[in-house]
Amino acid sequence: MAGINENFILETINMIKLYNLDIRTVTLALSLRDCIDSNVDVVCENIYNKIKHYAKNLVEYANELENDYSIPIINKRIAVTPISLIGEACKNPDYVKIAQTLDKAAEEVGVNFIGGFSALVEKGCTKGDRLLIESIPEALAKTERLCSSINLASSKAGINMDAVLKMADTIKKAAELTKDRDGIGAAKLVCFCNSASDNPFMAGAFCGIGEPECALNVGVSGPGVVRAAIESMPKDADLSEIANKIKQIAYKITSTGELVGRKLAKNLDIPFGIIDLSLAPTPAEGDSVAGIFQAMGLEHAGAHGTTAALAMLNDAVKKGGIMASSHVGGLSGAFIPVSEDAGMIEAATNGYLTFDKLEAMTCVCSVGLDMIAIPGDTPASTIAGMIADEMAIGMINKKTTAVRVIPAYGKTVGDKVCYGGLLGEAPIMPVNKLSSAGFVNRGGRIPAPIHSLNN
Repeated sequence: MAGINENFILETINMIKLYNLDIRTVTLALSLRDCIDSNVDVVCENIYNKIKHYAKNLVEYANELENDYSIPIINKRIAVTPISLIGEACKNPDYVKIAQTLDKAAEEVGVNFIGGFSALVEKGCTKGDRLLIESIPEALAKTERLCSSINLASSKAGINMDAVLKMADTIKKAAELTKDRDGIGAAKLVCFCNSASDNPFMAGAFCGIGEPECALNVGVSGPGVVRAAIESMPKDADLSEIANKIKQIAYKITSTGELVGRKLAKNLDIPFGIIDLSLAPTPAEGDSVAGIFQAMGLEHAGAHGTTAALAMLNDAVKKGGIMASSHVGGLSGAFIPVSEDAGMIEAATNGYLTFDKLEAMTCVCSVGLDMIAIPGDTPASTIAGMIADEMAIGMINKKTTAVRVIPAYGKTVGDKVCYGGLLGEAPIMPVNKLSSAGFVNRGGRIPAPIHSLNN
């Protein structure tokens, strides 16, 4: 790639060795629209064969590139067409059977997760949408790699409050059916406003109907690199200088991801899709978005000023990354998952970071309320209120927002859930005790804002 010289390569190697720079995910987006049939057994066979055909070399070729470039590629994933669309034509629809087929194919090709057990219901539900939503808890309980997402709202359509209430019940049931594993079913289920059809990150990845037959989408990361860069600056550097430094680092991170992604797509003989610039943290020491806030001068994530710091970080990452690639997409910004970020875990455990502060931060982050564990006895109506609030933030601000909360059955504030790996662990956070029931049970649809009329 033009502009990559010896110094750039050496700096990239240092970022990998010292500051946890990696390619967080390479995600094969695959259309299953040609797998539709009136017989669910035929659908399952078609899905299985197509995934096996297109993804058979994904993990092998990604591992080869890891060795060739010495750049870790942490996750290899697949995202498929929203399954509500694929199963809807069946005379005998069985979405759990389709879910198990997806999981089996994912296991056999060796990917970490497969996303797309999804429906888009921001304006209303079809029969297939309803059946898929009803099947989610059982599907997630009977699979290991499957991830599910439902788009409940958009800036054009408003908020489908009937679906919001249904999804609150679904989250509760998904957590209950997997309570022996700390409710991991709910950890693989996310509700969206303005979901991105080319998002490579789980649990929200799916292959949108406007996407090609097959494409490779890449998600980069590097919060540790950004923190180290800020810490290397003079102590009196002002915020404009810090923003410029973040832009420079984002450019280098994105260039690395673009190089690897295009090479892998070429090896697989499929189109390169997009690169998602999101800073995705992990529980590993030094790989924390919360740590960036501390490098900027905040005592810890949750202090007054955290939202402003996150806004600046998000903007600088996008400005720097966009100069390194002509095909930026997905979510792009900074993730703030509680369980997946060591600094966020510490802040939540110590009470520095509250649920309300996290909600405020979602106004400027790249997604929303992410991987937050709450008491298992939290009413479904309260969860519906959480979802509705987050959908409203996305709808009004024309941005993607999401909710991934985990009601931990048998646990309360002071306990924690533990998943290990990238999903990490999270303290059970207190939630507002006031009832939302009278509001959310009204149902219907919250109309889209006036700025939706912009044709």
